[in-house]
Amino acid sequence: MDYIQGMAQNALLHVDHLSIDFGDRPAVDRISFEIAPGETLGLVGESGSGKSATSLALLRLLPPSAAVTGKIAFGGYDLLALSEPEMRRRRGREIAMIFQEPMTALNPVMPVGAQIAEAVQAHHPELSRAEVRNRVLESMHEVALPEPERRLRDYPHQFSGGQRQRILIAMAIVNRPRLLIADEPTTALDVTVQAQILALLNRLRRTHNLSMLFISHDLAVVSQVADRVAVMQHGEIVEQGGAAQIFGAPQHPYTRRLLASVPTMRTDRTKPLLTLA
Repeated sequence: MDYIQGMAQNALLHVDHLSIDFGDRPAVDRISFEIAPGETLGLVGESGSGKSATSLALLRLLPPSAAVTGKIAFGGYDLLALSEPEMRRRRGREIAMIFQEPMTALNPVMPVGAQIAEAVQAHHPELSRAEVRNRVLESMHEVALPEPERRLRDYPHQFSGGQRQRILIAMAIVNRPRLLIADEPTTALDVTVQAQILALLNRLRRTHNLSMLFISHDLAVVSQVADRVAVMQHGEIVEQGGAAQIFGAPQHPYTRRLLASVPTMRTDRTKPLLTLA
């Protein structure tokens, strides 16, 4: 395994000049960023800017057609240099991901308890069935799913959209990862449920000292959860800094246009919103 010397002090994740190409089509161009223990980095940008490709590269889940270069150091080791068995031991255990579509990310023909249990058994085959069940129930309780003991054997269609998102979060945290990647975790939810999920993620982050990469095009959502923000445009990070600085005094023209394109209570409704074109 390739151990990275000279990582930035206290960084849990250090991405250095990461590039992703699909044939002759670059998706991400030499981006660099860091996430400290317990910190949330918001990765924002319009659709097609390279946010999701970046998240999949961190977990090495991109298709074989993707050419990935640069370094992704996690806990001091370059994830791109690990063998697939070594990466598989970290994926889902040390780094977990909440995918963006709760309606389709769950297996419709498998009880939700069994789906969460699979995540435990993949990394802890030594546990007994009773121990696995206890971990599943503990995880379901943590994300405030109602009556988890009774609903272990229920199927995804028997849950609301917000409850399905909680199930996905339970699957992600059941192995106590150090880094949680949340890719548009509130996109398909109404505003009330959105607020509940954001409050849940913030609570879990404090309880377990979770680091989080929070990916979204929704700037209002990112402003509620992120300590720092990185802004992507056409596969590049054009600006990054503290959330207060990015939202209060953006420096890059694209960041200013991005913020100006979002309506607020002070927006002049007699004028059209600024576009990103």
